[in-house]
Amino acid sequence: FWPLIFTLLLVVSFSQADEQVCRQMGDPENPQLSQDGNIILGGIFSFHSSWKDRMDTYLHKPLPLQCTSLSFRGFQFAQAMLFAIEEINNSTDLLPGVSLGYKIYDACGSMARSVKVALTLTNGNEIVAGQSERPCTRPSQVQAIIGETSSSPCMAIATVLGPFYISMISHFATCACLSDKTKYPSFLRTIPSDYYQSRALAHLVKHFGWTWVGAIRTNDDYGNNGMATFTETAQQLGICLEYSVSFFRTDPADKIQKIIDIIKASTSKVIVAFLSHMDMDVLMYGMSQHNLTEYQWVGSEGWIVDSEIAALDIHHILNGAIGLSIPKAHVSGLREFMLNLKPLNSSNNELFIEFWEALFNCRFRQSISSSDIQRECTGHEDVTGVQNSYTDMSVMPIFNNVYKGVYAVAHALHNILSCNKTCNKTVQLDPFTILQHIKNIYFKTKEGEEVYFNENGDPAGKYEIINWQPRENGIVEFVTVGLYDISLAAEKQLYLQNKSLIWARNSKQVPVSVCSEKCPPGTRKVLQKGRPVCCYDCIRCAEGDISNITDSVTCVRCLPEYWSNERRDACIKKEAVFLSYEEIMGALLTAASVFGTCTTAGVVLIFFKHRKTPIVRANNSELSFLLLFSLTLCFLCSLTFIGQPSEWSCMLRHTAFGITFVLCISCVLGKTIVVLMAFRAKLPGSNMMKWFGQTQQRLCVLVFTLVQVIICIVWLTICPPFPFKNFKTFKDKIILECALGSAVGYWAVLGYIGLLSVLCFIFAFLARKLPDNFNEAKFITFSMLIFCAVWITFIPAYVSSPGKFSVAVEVFAILASSFGLLICIFMPKCYIILLKPEKNTKKNMMGKKATHLF
Repeated sequence: FWPLIFTLLLVVSFSQADEQVCRQMGDPENPQLSQDGNIILGGIFSFHSSWKDRMDTYLHKPLPLQCTSLSFRGFQFAQAMLFAIEEINNSTDLLPGVSLGYKIYDACGSMARSVKVALTLTNGNEIVAGQSERPCTRPSQVQAIIGETSSSPCMAIATVLGPFYISMISHFATCACLSDKTKYPSFLRTIPSDYYQSRALAHLVKHFGWTWVGAIRTNDDYGNNGMATFTETAQQLGICLEYSVSFFRTDPADKIQKIIDIIKASTSKVIVAFLSHMDMDVLMYGMSQHNLTEYQWVGSEGWIVDSEIAALDIHHILNGAIGLSIPKAHVSGLREFMLNLKPLNSSNNELFIEFWEALFNCRFRQSISSSDIQRECTGHEDVTGVQNSYTDMSVMPIFNNVYKGVYAVAHALHNILSCNKTCNKTVQLDPFTILQHIKNIYFKTKEGEEVYFNENGDPAGKYEIINWQPRENGIVEFVTVGLYDISLAAEKQLYLQNKSLIWARNSKQVPVSVCSEKCPPGTRKVLQKGRPVCCYDCIRCAEGDISNITDSVTCVRCLPEYWSNERRDACIKKEAVFLSYEEIMGALLTAASVFGTCTTAGVVLIFFKHRKTPIVRANNSELSFLLLFSLTLCFLCSLTFIGQPSEWSCMLRHTAFGITFVLCISCVLGKTIVVLMAFRAKLPGSNMMKWFGQTQQRLCVLVFTLVQVIICIVWLTICPPFPFKNFKTFKDKIILECALGSAVGYWAVLGYIGLLSVLCFIFAFLARKLPDNFNEAKFITFSMLIFCAVWITFIPAYVSSPGKFSVAVEVFAILASSFGLLICIFMPKCYIILLKPEKNTKKNMMGKKATHLF
């Protein structure tokens, strides 16, 4: 037992004596460019674009990655970062008294190496030692990382750095997926997300009225994500995709040919291409073999300002292309800084020597072999005299993004350290605090450009609209013709300058690319079965319906008092139709009414002048004058039916007509009864006239008329006639008429007139063969026959006549029956009075032998 305890104690003592350490796995990585400072910033750029392949046997430790293919572009990005740091260190306003250092690594275009150097920037290369009771942790070596260039490496790095909240600011990673803060909480960028570009492209297409387009995309994260957002926005804006295809530059030729066949078979004339410049090269080569120059191209920033593609487009397939690019930018002093390079003064001679030799195609003495035929480098060559991709400043906007990223970190540090004239260097910096301050910064660069981030760590989407305009020398010029700024109000985001645009085939007319032409006002859209919503037919609106906008989906019904015009694009007020004095029919009926009134008045004058003659005094002259008076009222009441109906005219026309006609028929009935009574009175022993004298005749007329008056009063009290607008008889007209109110009241009035007419006709018929020389009963019979015929015919004519014609039928019936009574009863008497005065004697009136007057 004791030996065992001794052994354990011995082991513990040795363990305490040997200090535990945390060791980094793998080989240490040294930065390609570095400089000490109070605060260190990290940088990851691809100074090389590839590496040498190697075959690992896994029998021994793999050798470090050997990078190849020097990239001037990555070197330019690094120089932009150094320029910004140098400016900040020389500034007395930003981080005064605090120097910024940097450690910049080469990612070699490798995603694995990008992650490795990112971890190196955060951990450092030293062996971290500590007591066993303390955790093996320490603060990050750098406070923020500038880079990487592409989206895929950024996704890998941001996934690793996210849990530690170490800020990473990219200058060229545009994938919209990087805006997801749940996956990449510490990632920010100074270039807009493709989400904004895709939406901007959709709004650009909509601006030119292209609702039927084709779409081609790169089959990677850039193309697929960008086109997905474009498609979603396009659908919201009413844009339809006839086809949407994808390819990658390494795809076989037959797949490219299939895409070209789809384009040739399509009806759309606009193609939206969300492609990288390398994929655009492949597609353009395939299309050039088919001379497809009639299509209008809309491009993403991946190729729209690529001068190499423009130079290779010898068949002018892309002439007139329009698309989006990052706004032009200028950073004063940056170009001079990049061109003022001296490799011998550099902190990393190895990288700069390689760069210098590639830039001038020369060799330094220590690297020249006996077989080299290249000239010797002096280190004093003039960079400004070289024309290559390093001296090409066309991507200055991307350099500006690197510049803004460095300044964003500097402004965040300035706020954390409470800098005024000096900074509080005792403040303990931690990544999370720096990240929060970077997210909330807002400043303006020395050029006046605003810099800030939204909640997703993205800047405001701002793009220039570029148009390919070929010049006489065959060179294509990328002309800025507008701007798209997501930070502005929705109606102001898209702005196009008043510059003449060039379109496909050098046309100056905006191309048309629609599945169906716009439906003009007066029509509505009807979707074509089985096709997208942009494909439809234009159907004319029905009568009474209108559409007053282009591409209306429905027709709107006009209000009851309005009707559609001939074009069906506006509602016009319906014509109000009624029997008026101005129209021919109304004027004729009015003239007939006035003529009847005047004629009746003439008869009255004749009868009054010859009132003491036997023919006037025969058969009760008082009833004759009362009958003439009622006939005058009958002629005049017809005028109440002419003109626009009103409340009073509607009540007056029917009641006046009913009462005056009953008064008229009552008088005729009285005269008929008098004839019968007079004949009966001549029989021996008869005293009939005693029972039907003048008093009884007046009372008869009064009673018959009073019954009609009572019927009219009841009608007007319960449900009187009223003016009514009839919209049903004619679709495009309003019939102004008098509604009966109560049909029972109206037909009761007519029925009572009909009853009296039938009684009068029967009595007159019975007295037609009485033996007087002048038998008035014959003429009353004939007048009643005309009267009844007129009103029997009136009923079907009235019911079947539309609108104002029913009123005309009623007026005609009134006038016809009135003229029938006037002519049949009074014209024979006037004939004797005026033309046969010798027969106007009592002896002739009382003659026994019947004579025929006509």
